[in-house]
Formats: sequence, structure tokens, C-alpha cells
Amino acid sequence: MSKITPNENALCAAEGFFTDGIAIGLKADNKKDMAFIHSETLCEVASTFTTNKMTAAPIRHFRKYGDFKTNFVLINAKNANAMTGAAGIDDINEVLDALKLKFTHLVNPIMSSTGVIGVRIPKQKILEGALSFDLSKKEPKNASEAIMTTDSFSKRIAFDIECESGTFSIGAMAKGAGMINPAMATMLCFITTDANVDASVIQEILDEQVKTTFNAASVDGDTSTNDTVLLLSNRKSTAFDKEAFAEALRRIMHFLALEMVRDGEGATKLVEYIITGAKDDKEAETAAKALSNSLLMKTALYGEDPNWGRVASTIGASGIECDEAGLTISFNDLVVYEKGNLLFDETMEIEAAKIMQTSEFTISCDIGIAKGEFTAYGCDLGHEYVKINADYRT
Repeated sequence: MSKITPNENALCAAEGFFTDGIAIGLKADNKKDMAFIHSETLCEVASTFTTNKMTAAPIRHFRKYGDFKTNFVLINAKNANAMTGAAGIDDINEVLDALKLKFTHLVNPIMSSTGVIGVRIPKQKILEGALSFDLSKKEPKNASEAIMTTDSFSKRIAFDIECESGTFSIGAMAKGAGMINPAMATMLCFITTDANVDASVIQEILDEQVKTTFNAASVDGDTSTNDTVLLLSNRKSTAFDKEAFAEALRRIMHFLALEMVRDGEGATKLVEYIITGAKDDKEAETAAKALSNSLLMKTALYGEDPNWGRVASTIGASGIECDEAGLTISFNDLVVYEKGNLLFDETMEIEAAKIMQTSEFTISCDIGIAKGEFTAYGCDLGHEYVKINADYRT
């Protein structure tokens, strides 16, 4: 039996990884805005990216490598380098080529960006900052702060895993608070491990775990041009256990996905939408994501209005097989509608409103048809979201 325990060192939990974040003037008030991830040895690479057809330059640059290994990632905030055409990729090449001239051991360096769309990166600032990096630094807190945009707090986590073959670690950081509807918002996630595992295996595990974590989270229903998850394994440990690795990765990605929703721009509620009893898992997923993306649901959450009718209506509008005679709706453990029976009286409304006034709760819907199930995560939407996004570029 493997043992999974927390590690406070995030990206540096795994042996042989280094990271830091610095301020180069992209953000106001001298806030950190650029970070790096460096490995002593070459890393196996697994990835998943946005399904947005307007893919940003860093992702297109990454894909030009084909099958490859790397030992360096450069990340900047404030500028997405998206909708910048061939020039956007040329800018990346110029920055990374300059880095390779100074740090001659770098192999196939990667660049990742987040921020405003439609503006070329300020190469001079980025180059000056990147060339000043101390690649021996282990400052995961600085790095996680540097990649933030509208995030109100940084997001990082790590675990040590003890298994029969020894011990390995997995650490991660992520950013995201708005434009979140990952479909692999604006979300970036970087994961490091020293597990002794090749790219094909970690890619398989990553593809599976993203389905119920990042791809089950929504803040505003928008998918960005830059959504990226990178998983790097430098194989510095001799240990690996596939089942334990998958579980630790699931915990990491689930935690970070919920942190993004919790940090949704202006959000005051984190809600878990649990769908059971659907015709199949795909229909359950459709219904759950319809609820997490619904503007009517989000505004009801913000107003703390236990309007279960919006739940029923959204499920019906999602197009899945369902009927009011089979549907049961609960707020936490409080059943507010059950298979055609109207239970919602004044007393129940008071109890339901109390649940809605808490910062985290569950809305469960049993479709009453078969065994399909899926859980999605969402938040409310209020005045602060509009305020943030009305003047995002400034």
C-alpha cells in the first residue's frame, strides 16, 4: 500500500527542480510577473492544451518541437502572446535563443504566457529579466505569485509518495480566476515530478485525470487561447507506482481546480454539482456542466436564492434524457424536489436559504434513469466580475 503525504515545497518537492519568480515591469507596483522552472536533467514531457481554435503562440511554438525533452520553462504574466501571428512565434524564438546563449545547457526550452490578447510580448523587458535569473533558486512561492493575473491568491501543492520501489514526489502550481472553462480559463498549470516514468505513461495518466478536475471546473464558461497543463518528469528518483502516481496527480489537479473556482473573479460561492442516475456518464457530464455554466444559476447563487426551479430547467435544457417524474434535487442533504412531489414550503425555503448563504455547498440531482454520474464545480457571478472584466486591459 502506497502512502501519500503533503510536501510544502510545491514545484521543488521533486528532486532536481528549481524555480523562482521576479518582477520585470509587466505588472504595476513592482509585482512579480515572470517565472522559470529548471531541471538539472532533461524531463519527459506530457501536456494538454486549450481546445480554443485561436491557439496562442506559446502553444503553437511548443507543438513545433514534436516529441522532445526539455529542462526549462519560461512563464510570463500580463501578456498572452495570442493573436500575434507568425511574429508571436518569432518573438518566442528570439527570447529563447538568447537564453540558450547565456545558459548553454538549456535544451528545447518552453515558453508559456498569460494575460492580454492581441499584443506582442515586450521582448526587451522579458530578455533583460530572463537573463538575470539565478537558475539555482528554489522559490516556489515567488514563482506561483509571478504567474498570477486576476488571481487573488497563489495556488500550489505537492505530495511525497512512498511505494514498494521507493519514494518519489509530485509538485504543482497553477493560475486562474477568470475566463475559466477549461476544455482540453485563463488557466495555466505546471507539474513537476522525479518519478521514474516515461512520457507515454504520464501522458496517459494526465489525459485521464484532467477530465474530472480541470475540465470539470467553470467560473464563467469561457475557454481561453492559452489554457495549458505541463507535466515534467526528470526521473531523478528510481521509484514509480502507476496507481499511486495517478491518485496523487488526481488530488493535486482536483485541489488546484477547486482553488481556481474558489478564486473566481468576484466569487463568493464554491458549488459542487453532483449528477447521478443519468442514462450514462456522458449525459451526466452534460447536465453537470450545464449547471456550472448557467448564468441563471450563477446569479441565483450570488443572490443566495434557493431557486431549485432553475436547477430543473437547466437540466431539461441541457438536452439529456430526463423527466420531472424521475428527478430528485437536493441542496446538501436537504431534498427540495423529489420525483414529481413539490416539497418546497416556507419552512424548507428558510433551510435552503441558510445553505445558500454558506461559502461552499453541494447541489445534487438524481436523474432517476440509470447509473451515469459526473461532478462539476462552479461559482457565483456578481458585480465584481463585471467590474474586473470591464476594464481588464487597463
